[in-house]
Amino acid sequence: MILAGDIGGTKTLLGLFEPTDERPRMIEHRAFPTLDYASLADMARAFLAPFGIDRLDTASFGVAGPVVEQTAQLTNVPWSIDAMEVAAHLNVGRLALLNDLQAIAYAVPVLRSEELEVLQEGQRVAEGGAAVIAAGTGLGEALLPRVAGRLVPSPSEAGHADFAPRTPREIEFLMELTRVFGRAEWEQVLSGRGLVNLFRFRHRTECLAAVDPDDGVRAPALISAAALEGRCPDCVETLEMFVDAYGAEAGNLALRAVATAGLFIGGGIAPKVLPALKTGRFLAAFLSKPPMDEFLAKIPVSVILDDRAGLLGAAVHASRL
Repeated sequence: MILAGDIGGTKTLLGLFEPTDERPRMIEHRAFPTLDYASLADMARAFLAPFGIDRLDTASFGVAGPVVEQTAQLTNVPWSIDAMEVAAHLNVGRLALLNDLQAIAYAVPVLRSEELEVLQEGQRVAEGGAAVIAAGTGLGEALLPRVAGRLVPSPSEAGHADFAPRTPREIEFLMELTRVFGRAEWEQVLSGRGLVNLFRFRHRTECLAAVDPDDGVRAPALISAAALEGRCPDCVETLEMFVDAYGAEAGNLALRAVATAGLFIGGGIAPKVLPALKTGRFLAAFLSKPPMDEFLAKIPVSVILDDRAGLLGAAVHASRL
């Protein structure tokens, strides 16, 4: 039996899996508000209690932050996690931590066609590498170079790299972010918090859809809904700026990774704003990188529709421990 987890800044998914040759089979899973628990061990014990399991062979957890020597300080959650301590608390034989985007990347080779929405067919190179970008509570990116015939997920903290504006409007936004935060990083643009930052930048008068940017974790969803329904022109432009920036950074990642086997868009936001991603704005920004536009036009681009991809990827990783 495998215990897997996808620990995010807002929500955590935990699941039990049965190992198989290709794709671990999910037996049960549950979502938890991350901040409702003092530690990962406490949350995992609450999840496992109904099953009467007193020992597990393997466990793997994707965490939203850098993993160094199997310890992690989560970026948007006041948790410090040590793999050895969690393994002892849960009585797990082998337990590993990995970056949350690395976990999604482990799922990429086993995703099914119905779990993907294709934005650009491209021309997939079977022996090429791939990459994943995912905006949610934060922004994450992972590279998947192909080594000895297998895609090998490699983590990054690219969400905290410097934001690179491309247009006069984005330059104005850069200046505003710098004024407020001291520097501008991609996560301040491409995340739930980034949507709120864009909303504040674009709205110089009251929002016609009566969206309150201080409405806790609901604000990004409210902004997106107002934009998709056309209830507020400023919300529409907010989401357009978000989609433009998302496409541009996805193109940057595709170039860095030489992602000829595919660029995959994960995270919680993309499926919720899929109509906006399919208008052509995302791909226009993705491709607008001459002299590499023709190269980028050949890269397959897909949205991961299943928000449990990180959980599945953690299970794939655990099955290889």
